[in-house]
Amino acid sequence: MGLNIVVTGGAGFIGSNFVYYELANRPGDKIICFDALTYAGNLETLEEAMKSPQFRFVKGDITDAAAVGKLFAEEKPEIVVNFAAESHVDRSIETPGLFLHTNIIGTQVLMDACRKHGVRRFHQVSTDEVYGDLPLDRPDLFFTEQTPLHASSPYSASKASADLLVQAYHRTYGLPVSISRCSNNYGPYHFPEKLIPLMILNALADKPLPVYGAGENVRDWLYVEDHCAAIDLIIRKGKIGSLYNVGGHNEKRNIDVVKIILQVLGKPESLIRHVEDRKGHDLRYAIDPAKLTSELGWTPKTKFEDGIRRTIDWYLSHRDWWEHVTSGEYVEYYEKHYGLK
Repeated sequence: MGLNIVVTGGAGFIGSNFVYYELANRPGDKIICFDALTYAGNLETLEEAMKSPQFRFVKGDITDAAAVGKLFAEEKPEIVVNFAAESHVDRSIETPGLFLHTNIIGTQVLMDACRKHGVRRFHQVSTDEVYGDLPLDRPDLFFTEQTPLHASSPYSASKASADLLVQAYHRTYGLPVSISRCSNNYGPYHFPEKLIPLMILNALADKPLPVYGAGENVRDWLYVEDHCAAIDLIIRKGKIGSLYNVGGHNEKRNIDVVKIILQVLGKPESLIRHVEDRKGHDLRYAIDPAKLTSELGWTPKTKFEDGIRRTIDWYLSHRDWWEHVTSGEYVEYYEKHYGLK
């Protein structure tokens, strides 16, 4: 007998990739996607999933207790995986209240529904940004599950708050929970405001590639399918109440990622434009996933050099998708934020 799994935020980048991962690898399960379809959630992303009898889409906001309660009453999920979140640091600096409401209150609403309906596991998809950053001159340092929380932006503060709330619900109410904190993801269906898809699409159009500051900031990159495999393992075999870091050991400076993309596409580095640095910009993220590897046997399968080429190829062959998502509100935001057209 298969499981009923509610995936919130399943029309977004990582959530949609998780939906497709589950449909491909867990044919006995039913996947119910619950998504508010904000600017970063796109129903076209789920076009192929809609063809599967295993899949159901429900439009709704995780902060809407009535809508969440109705969904849980209808579907009686055993597992809830919460991807739904406002997630762009720059937007959180402009509108912090939206991030606090969605990322904290939304998590609380979901957990209250899980308590009421006896959900077997609530899994919170978090981020390594809750740890703050690491110095550039200490490559020996990594984030572990014991690293203190030290958020740098309204976004990461809202995610850290949600994580604490999840742990409190486990301790206070006995809610069966788990949390994963992952490094930067890349791959198909990534909304173009994030670094890698933005650089790919701008390079394709011979437009300026905006790079914050000198581009020295370092990120640990993980191909999204490897992240989905990790979450699948955690929700099925991970210890209740546990926290797991998910990382790729693929550390790259932002400027080097941009240059790799230009090289693959055969575009000149003269397209790079250095812009004013982000407020409170974290220097370096680096995850130690040793706990996940030792307890559950997970390791990333995709090398960055292979994953970035696969990602670029995906954008080259899915022009209709990204042309639709880069119209309207996003174009206005991009031009205002970077001052580039």
